[in-house]
Amino acid sequence: MARLDRNGLVWITGASSGLGRALALLMVKRGHRVAISARKAESLEEVVKEGEKLRGALYPVPLDVTDEAQVRDAVEAMEKEHGEIALAVLNAGTHIPLDVEDFNTEAFRKLIDVNVMGVVNCLAPIIERMRARQRGHIAVVASVAGYCGLPSASAYGLTKAGLINMCEALKPELALDNIQLQLVNPGFVRTPLTDKNDFNMPFLMEADDAAAAFYDGLQSDRFEIVFPRRMACTMASLRSLPYRLFFKVTGPMARDRRSKRKGDAKSAA
Repeated sequence: MARLDRNGLVWITGASSGLGRALALLMVKRGHRVAISARKAESLEEVVKEGEKLRGALYPVPLDVTDEAQVRDAVEAMEKEHGEIALAVLNAGTHIPLDVEDFNTEAFRKLIDVNVMGVVNCLAPIIERMRARQRGHIAVVASVAGYCGLPSASAYGLTKAGLINMCEALKPELALDNIQLQLVNPGFVRTPLTDKNDFNMPFLMEADDAAAAFYDGLQSDRFEIVFPRRMACTMASLRSLPYRLFFKVTGPMARDRRSKRKGDAKSAA
């Protein structure tokens, strides 16, 4: 198993809650120096306070990943103050369940801006600096939702599938510059985002358990870090089905969601 550099700086986006927060606190507990980013400064300060007695150190870096100039300035400031970023964990993202009745351009635009362009905005200055140094480690958080199209995830799944494709394309190129790129595909992890879901979430993991699996994966040479395994296997099997069988699985899912919506609407009337 590879060892993570405890001298270099770790940068985690989307670190104010959920998986990002749990990973940041675990890494500080293991002695790492971690810069944490999210939009709300007060939320980051809460994480810093929680980790202040642990072995490592936490540095709050408030920023909006959709602001390209702000991200570039933040990367420069972090490296100037805390040293080079040895590992960047690009975890910031959001989720909007979108049934066809609610299909709208605003939801797609928001998810693409945060989930895709937010990652790209972070990658651009990080790749530039790591290539100049001829070393580095990047982990991009996508989702098993990017494996195949599921009802209510037309926008979210699109963004995660795009991240998977992008990382597959970048992996061999970055390897030529001695930069390790890993793709992280979580299943359902209990976070403020999954709390919005109104459907059964199989193999749901607690954030601390997911963070432990994430950390172990970062110390490996695997391209894809995926957890929980049972959820990944289920989604991979679904993806491999011929479309005739695939839609026999997803069709009832769509019908159940529509029936539930109708039932909720009648109850609210």
